[in-house]
Amino acid sequence: IEASWKTLTPAEQEQTFKHLEDLQKKDWKELTLDEKKAAYYVAFGPHGPREPIQANGGKTLAGTLAAVGVATLLFYFVRKGGKETPKSMSREHQEAANEMLKGQRSDPYSGLSASGYSGKG
Repeated sequence: IEASWKTLTPAEQEQTFKHLEDLQKKDWKELTLDEKKAAYYVAFGPHGPREPIQANGGKTLAGTLAAVGVATLLFYFVRKGGKETPKSMSREHQEAANEMLKGQRSDPYSGLSASGYSGKG
């Protein structure tokens, strides 16, 4: 039944299902092994809504690569069209700000002005 189930018309499938349903009402010890296999396949086999999904791997890969490409182009154009970094981000400006904070004795307990400070500043 496993080989021919997909080729049967819906009416024949229904008829086979009803026949197997009637067989299952009998004592299971009287059923042949083939009848048991057929009943199991009709009840739990990979057909209808339980049929495995066979996705196209190439299509998925192409879609993923296209999405990554679009994201990369978008990132590039946003970075290209953006403003340059502010002056306060330059190394000289950061060093001058640190010297000013030392001169003001800012945060004397744990910051730049603390004795024994060994941070980045």
